[in-house]
Amino acid sequence: MSKKKEDKPKHVAVVTKKSLQFFEEYINNPSPTGFEYPGQKMWLDYLKPYIDESFIDTYGTAVGVINPKADFKVVIEAHADEISWFVNYITTDGLIYVIRNGGSDHQIAPSKRVNIHTDKGMVKAVFGWPAIHTRNGEKEEAPVLKNIFLDCGCTSKEEIENLGIHVGCVITYEDEFMVLNDRYYVGRALDNRAGGFMIAEVARLLKENKKKLPFGLYIVNSVQEEIGLRGAEMIAHRIKPNIAIITDVTHDTTTPMINKITQGDLSAGKGPVVSYAPAVQTNLNKLLIETAEKNGIPFQRQASSRSTGTDTDAFAYSNGGVPSALISLPLRYMHTTVEMIHKEDVDNVISLIYHSLLNIKKDHDFKYTK
Repeated sequence: MSKKKEDKPKHVAVVTKKSLQFFEEYINNPSPTGFEYPGQKMWLDYLKPYIDESFIDTYGTAVGVINPKADFKVVIEAHADEISWFVNYITTDGLIYVIRNGGSDHQIAPSKRVNIHTDKGMVKAVFGWPAIHTRNGEKEEAPVLKNIFLDCGCTSKEEIENLGIHVGCVITYEDEFMVLNDRYYVGRALDNRAGGFMIAEVARLLKENKKKLPFGLYIVNSVQEEIGLRGAEMIAHRIKPNIAIITDVTHDTTTPMINKITQGDLSAGKGPVVSYAPAVQTNLNKLLIETAEKNGIPFQRQASSRSTGTDTDAFAYSNGGVPSALISLPLRYMHTTVEMIHKEDVDNVISLIYHSLLNIKKDHDFKYTK
């Protein structure tokens, strides 16, 4: 007689209709690197019922605090900024060439609609591309930074400037949030405003479940991660935390053209991803894994060679060394306008951070030798 297969643990939904409404509005609101403030204000407005106080630093990193007078400080962190473009050159006949603001993908640009942010308001434009009928060469020219351009319907440089557009204006895609097959959240900038949403939901759960933490909790939404972890560097030195748990996205490697041998085997829908990397403090990582196992939260594992490439590195190596760990959300099609995450993974990342906080003691010592 064959052994009965164990039933899969029933999924526990966390995201509510009200919080999902905020998530959609938050994703649709542009927050390009260096220009995150409107999104940060929106995020703090949502967070404020669940915290004791808040502040925003000089460059726009937003922080909500629970138990601000506590000496022992724990950070949960995500980053708020999205990749974008800058106006770099305006031609005499009214076309615009761009440079990256973060890791924007030139190959997805042609035929995309964008918003150019100016002091006079938003200006609509499109990334133009020659029609297939006109591309007659044996070897077609691929989209690269030097040949993608914006057309905003103008015919001269003067007309463009009269709209308020100048070199340095930031440009974002206009694609918006949707739910696909009642299974995936889809949108631009899920990397990593999904993280900001999830840490806000952790604060909501703590408040609604009336949990009292024996330490100060700093819910941090950092700026400028996409150009080198800069916001995290600054805020880590200001807060001087004792522990940091970071959440960001990682690659779902089950879609075509991704090599699992080099990228690992990770899938959306199979749970949060815990990382193994020099910056990840082993004992804190063990706490995350034990928490997941105890609470029936599915999880996956990922290894990084030198760095995680996330704000984890900035926190870990600050202030003489801060025990830090990374919980990642599997994501399909990173740095496109159709980034995709699984609804259950979002719930499970929130649950894992929430329960991990409940397992951290006052003055918790993660040192390898006592």
